[in-house]
Amino acid sequence: MLDHVIKGVTVVDGTGAPAYTADVGILSGRIAVIGEVTQEARTSEDATGLLLAPGFVDPHTHYDAQLFWDPYATPSLNHGVTTVAGGNCGFTLAPLNPARPEDADYTRRMMSKVEGMSLVALEEGTPWSWHSFGEYLDALEGRIAVNAGFMVGHCALRRYVMGPEAIGGQPTGEQLAAMVALLRDAMDAGAWGLSTTQSTSHSDGDGKPVASRHAGPAELLALSRAVGEHEGTQIEAIVAGCLDQFSDAEIDLFVEMSAVAGRPLNWNVLTIDAAVPERVPRQLLASEQARKAGGRVVALTMPILTPMNMSLGTFCALNLIPGWGPILGLPVPERIEKLRDPDVRDGMLRRARSKEAGVFRRLANFGRYVIGDTYSEANAGLTGRVVEDIAEERGQEPFACLVEICANDALRTVLWPMPPDNDPASWALRAQTWRHEDVLLGGSDAGAHLDRMCGAPYTTRFLGDCLRGRKLVGLEQAVKMLTDDPARLFGLRQRGRVREGWHADLVLFDPERIDAGPATLVHDLPGDSPRLDSRALGVRAVWVNGVEVIRDDVVTGAVPGRVLRSGRDTATVSTR
Repeated sequence: MLDHVIKGVTVVDGTGAPAYTADVGILSGRIAVIGEVTQEARTSEDATGLLLAPGFVDPHTHYDAQLFWDPYATPSLNHGVTTVAGGNCGFTLAPLNPARPEDADYTRRMMSKVEGMSLVALEEGTPWSWHSFGEYLDALEGRIAVNAGFMVGHCALRRYVMGPEAIGGQPTGEQLAAMVALLRDAMDAGAWGLSTTQSTSHSDGDGKPVASRHAGPAELLALSRAVGEHEGTQIEAIVAGCLDQFSDAEIDLFVEMSAVAGRPLNWNVLTIDAAVPERVPRQLLASEQARKAGGRVVALTMPILTPMNMSLGTFCALNLIPGWGPILGLPVPERIEKLRDPDVRDGMLRRARSKEAGVFRRLANFGRYVIGDTYSEANAGLTGRVVEDIAEERGQEPFACLVEICANDALRTVLWPMPPDNDPASWALRAQTWRHEDVLLGGSDAGAHLDRMCGAPYTTRFLGDCLRGRKLVGLEQAVKMLTDDPARLFGLRQRGRVREGWHADLVLFDPERIDAGPATLVHDLPGDSPRLDSRALGVRAVWVNGVEVIRDDVVTGAVPGRVLRSGRDTATVSTR
């Protein structure tokens, strides 16, 4: 007897093949039969007019902490994501050196700063009961509703071995050997490989460059070489040029890291903007050079525009504009005084529009900001209005107008910049770029920047756009890009396709309704901390390992997800 049968459904199997109509039977966590099902089943449903796809695979998340207080990885699971890759950007919660209990506090403060996680949630919602990476994975085993695999973060490796000297110091030969051994132990326990960052945007809770930013090429190559000694592993890496355009040295580094490991290296995020046509070919040069050298470098890019809100009162992307950090880091009264100074504002605008600002130049058109939540009587009625319209009414320059609005709220005003690349030419360039063999959809950052952005719904929003919006990609190819493509990059065993014998990670949805609702602020984190959430529209049900976990956008309470461990659950994807 089958566990469940989905009858008369249109199957989009993840391979890119044409959709077809069939019954799909599930048994013991697997897809048991596809075709006409005549066997009895404990439960069944008529899915006429609905589509059945493999569960979506999100290649770049930061659910490392959230899974402890939210085993459902919401809202990703609601939007059909059944497998998440965590431990990215060089940041993980393990390993932790048992000789230094204070390292857990350092890690919490670093994650709060660099990934925008609630410090209260990290303190109250996470057990911090582990030391080794394997113990961290064990702590998640049997208690999650999604499948989850994790890279091991370079920052944690450095901190474990070098302690506070990880910031600013260089390892001795003995320390480097200890880091490599620690990485090997983590991969033996199931880590998917190494993640690291050299990005200038990544600073710890003390405002200092995170540990891996101090690593030289020899250290990075030694760790990469170790990745290649283990089955089913990968590299994920971030450098400063990921935000705009790579330097020659950064391209060489990515190529060498992938080639010495013989493993794919993925990075994020490739920003596609027709106003900067030279960016895409420059960024994909790393992929071309890697293939010649026996490696593979894969760019992640988002298929939707994910708004990220800003604030002059709390740390956000505005702090990363050259010269802005020291001003926005002042105590609020002093900050307001500085911001009200026309000379200071003029200098800030010059820096924001300069070449050195890189991709952050996108944030410099302050007239195109929309006012979000406000907190003072002086700002009543401004929510939802565009700054340039308010500035014109008041006879002010837009940035001066924005500063005055924020000052009225003691800088608590929420600001939403309009994306500058929502034009037909940029969308056409995206569709062209997505066809490149080394470009993969992803980069949601789900689980991070919780009150600033909500990237998790990219799956449903992209499908809705493909079915009823711009239609840049056909349905079968769009599903493949969300399922089989990332599954094959990570070497996931028997996941990513609707195929007999494969794991029953499935999404059932209505093609007429599939989409994502607007992002709304909710207070459901430990300590009543806020985050942005988005409802899934048109998702009828989601199964993970054959067990229903979502029905009509509501979690069922089941936790059938698995910690996916390298080697056992991932096969080697060799570049040689």
